[in-house]
Amino acid sequence: MKSSAKKIELASVDDLFSTEEGRQDAKLEKIQEIPLSELHPFKNHPFKVKDDEAMMETADSIKQYGVLVPAIARPDPEGGYELVAGHRRHRASELAEKETMPVIVRDLDDDAATIIMVDSNLQRESLLPSERAFAYKMKLDAIKHQGARTDLTSAQVGPKLTAAEKIAENIPDSKSQIKRFIRLTELIPELMDMVDEKKIALNPAYELSFLKKEEQVDLLDAMDSEQATPSLSQAQRLKKYSQEGHLTLDMMRVIMGEEKKSDLDRVTFTSDTLRKYFPKSYTPQRMQETIIKLLEAWQKKRQRDQER
Repeated sequence: MKSSAKKIELASVDDLFSTEEGRQDAKLEKIQEIPLSELHPFKNHPFKVKDDEAMMETADSIKQYGVLVPAIARPDPEGGYELVAGHRRHRASELAEKETMPVIVRDLDDDAATIIMVDSNLQRESLLPSERAFAYKMKLDAIKHQGARTDLTSAQVGPKLTAAEKIAENIPDSKSQIKRFIRLTELIPELMDMVDEKKIALNPAYELSFLKKEEQVDLLDAMDSEQATPSLSQAQRLKKYSQEGHLTLDMMRVIMGEEKKSDLDRVTFTSDTLRKYFPKSYTPQRMQETIIKLLEAWQKKRQRDQER
């Protein structure tokens, strides 16, 4: 009687292990030394890379110890690689006169790359309002593309998180703060620069973001002519008149020309006004001390005169 069992060929033990080893090795992310010239910035990267003191310190560290944390990049279809995380390390490596830097290369779609790029920078303490605003906006759009809910005003339903709540995970800003920062992206660049330079506070800036773009341009004119920036109450009135369709350049100038309470409580002198009363060797601090002493003497004289 012939056996009906089919002949089965078994792979050798060596073949099994070498195949599994290769399979596992293929899954591991490898650190590659990639020429700096082949690494390109992430498209519309919102974070500023400045040659400031902190950058110089990083460059000195890289010159001495090298890049300790690898950057993350993805293949660029047009050649080279697109940096996802590590833009500051890349610039510092250039300043340190390095030719390559360690990089982990990943195949990432646009949304995944955007989220990694944003998250890798949001932990920095020195972020400008514009950097935070555009980073949150980019991550919000990426989450939206991935299918998350993005109704920032709706309440959470069940275990599903809104997009703002997803962004708020593992960062100090709340959902409402994130919403307000994203709103700042509606400001024209000139006003956004003033927010970064702390010439306009965040709360007034949020209100100004509701003005139409052409109204924001007119506001720059009004601020320049009146040499003033809007307080919160002024910004709220500008927003109200805009929404009612009554905001004009003349009205902006009237509002910006108002004396703020802080201005009413302040007395200022120009340096030229005071300098003629003091020797050239006097510093501003010494001038101030002298003025205070003279005022104290004047006050005592007035008190003596009143007692007579």
